Amino acid sequence: MQLNKLRKRELEQLFKAVLTLRNVEECYQFFDDLCTVGEIKSLAQRLEVARMLRKGYTYSQIESETGASTATISRVKRCLHYGTDGYKLVLERLEEEEKEK
Repeated sequence: MQLNKLRKRELEQLFKAVLTLRNVEECYQFFDDLCTVGEIKSLAQRLEVARMLRKGYTYSQIESETGASTATISRVKRCLHYGTDGYKLVLERLEEEEKEK
């Protein structure tokens, strides 16, 4: 189920809360309270899988470097091709930020 179909007050509150965070340290504080270590690792892993897929890495390279299952890699790849471009948006902004440094 896509998030845009789940537009409840709680979801809006969560997204607005994330948008109030001002730096990486605040993100660490908030996500440490909000999520389990496993949930945070899973989210970070998916973003890294998306980055690697965009760079042309193979499934076996991604699996080896991230520990992600082929099912996770396939799901992320499906999102990159048929999703709402959320990964693309974030990864392009991160790349721009990195170039500015």
